[in-house]
Amino acid sequence: MIRRSIQEAIENRLFKGKAILIFGPRQSGKSTLVESILQSKEHLYLNGDDADVRDILTNTTASKLKAVVGNKKILFIDEAQRIPNIGLTLKLFTDQIKDVQVIATGSSAFELSSQVNEPLTGRKYEFMLYPLSFEELVLQNGLISEKRLLEHRMIHGYYPEIVTKPGEELELLKLLAGSYLYKDLLMLEQVKKPLILEKLLKALALQVGSEISYHEISQTIGSDAKTVDKYIDLLEKTYVVFRLPAFSRNVRNEIKKGKKVYFYDCGIRNAIINNFKPLGSRTDVGALWENYVIAERMKSLRYHNIDLDQYFWRTTQQQEIDLIEDDGEALSAYEFKWNAKGKAKFSDTFTGNYKISKTLVVTPENVEDFLLIIENMEKKA
Repeated sequence: MIRRSIQEAIENRLFKGKAILIFGPRQSGKSTLVESILQSKEHLYLNGDDADVRDILTNTTASKLKAVVGNKKILFIDEAQRIPNIGLTLKLFTDQIKDVQVIATGSSAFELSSQVNEPLTGRKYEFMLYPLSFEELVLQNGLISEKRLLEHRMIHGYYPEIVTKPGEELELLKLLAGSYLYKDLLMLEQVKKPLILEKLLKALALQVGSEISYHEISQTIGSDAKTVDKYIDLLEKTYVVFRLPAFSRNVRNEIKKGKKVYFYDCGIRNAIINNFKPLGSRTDVGALWENYVIAERMKSLRYHNIDLDQYFWRTTQQQEIDLIEDDGEALSAYEFKWNAKGKAKFSDTFTGNYKISKTLVVTPENVEDFLLIIENMEKKA
């Protein structure tokens, strides 16, 4: 079994008087992770997709919850976002049934976060679990082996089932990129036009690495800019895509309100446009590499609790830097090139106007220097 980066942190927070919440997309391995943590511990498992579970955990009382749990000291609630008022139920455990550790997972930040944030203020530990990461698989397989699989990961992605079932990638990805991945979205009242959502996803997949215009996308898919903005926001909250804003402070011609949209997983992106061609036959290699590296960097920063603001930078004269990271004191600038021999020059306009602590061109040859954050990490051969 592949050990997940957040497992030790979760184990260290058991029985500390707070509920443990694990967010992440469907099929990212949340249930498997919790089962790994609890494999030698007696616990009660409940699934929010079950109607009787929803009934008994909605508008309940402490005495009823005690009867449900019995003598178990750990309660695992899977798909907790499906349970109405789950935040109040979890609050009963943390306040009145303090000897029971509750672990809840959810695949929709929109639903679960909105239910638990206020009731569980100061009463919860939150964790995010993404699909598998470059770092996790380096620890599992070794650096050399994982770097040899870079092209495969860029095409098929990192969802656990995709990684662990070689030879079945295409079939599984098409299933995953279908309605199952968007199950939470399609259950929301805000998504009244599934066909628009499908068209939007394809438009975003085709514009990875490019600045997007809500107005232009709305014209392409036959909708309006407000709907595009709302649906992208919902796609973010169900962990399908994430946005990267434009960086702007000092330079007059900087793009100030631009946005780029990336997919959390390249395999999902490729499945949406049904393009699983090898990199040598593709015209989108540069954009795919950019999406891959930025998504993996985001996972690494989150897993290591490193708080950096991330942006892209561009001027009206088409000067551009792929990624800017701001640590509050200085900026780091990164360019992403699949071809290690490709030239990359950091704009004098940018470096001359800002305090820069680091510049780096990230290629397949040095990608580990950018993605492996663990200090003195053992690089298995």
